[in-house]
Amino acid sequence: MGLSTWLAMGGYAVFVWPAYGVAAAALGLLAIGSVRRYRMAQRRLARIPGARRGEDS
Repeated sequence: MGLSTWLAMGGYAVFVWPAYGVAAAALGLLAIGSVRRYRMAQRRLARIPGARRGEDS
């Protein structure tokens, strides 16, 4: 089985590779969104007095 045969996916490559692309794009967007929300939450917490790490109330 050669590389071109594997890439052709038994004739279903037209359906399989775009599905992989959509899945990769969705996972990438979810990761970017998660990082952005995490950073936004860090900034919001930094503005709260007494919310520093390790600081007791």
